[in-house]
Amino acid sequence: MIHNDSPRTGTLRTLSTVAIALGFFVAGLLHFTHTAGLAAITPLPFAREIVWITGIMEFFFAGFLLWKPTRQSTALWLSLFCIMVLAANINMAINNLPMFGSQAPPAVLWGRIPAQFLLIAWILYAADAWRPLRAKGWRALLG
Repeated sequence: MIHNDSPRTGTLRTLSTVAIALGFFVAGLLHFTHTAGLAAITPLPFAREIVWITGIMEFFFAGFLLWKPTRQSTALWLSLFCIMVLAANINMAINNLPMFGSQAPPAVLWGRIPAQFLLIAWILYAADAWRPLRAKGWRALLG
């Protein structure tokens, strides 16, 4: 099947990709400027180290998402990453933990969970990663 994006769709995908990459770059920075707050919501041992490692990962995801040859596979890996860090969002909601030092309303804490899945859908759309995902399933992570 030949896949041709309209110019409008292509522009929307490009703008979305840049916005997502910028968001993950900023999120990566926050892992180093707000380490203690992010470690507090991480329900695993070595939380501070996990925060640093995931911050570095977010920098790599941002960069590789902008590079067209790696965009689709990066989007798939980034989607998997978003599922893996969902535990921190769930932990925040269940334990009513503060977000960056401020207590968020429960609706915001619980709303972050479905928002994570909307973010994943947006990532897959922006990188046009639905096609390899439909064709190969999660085996598309391997290329």
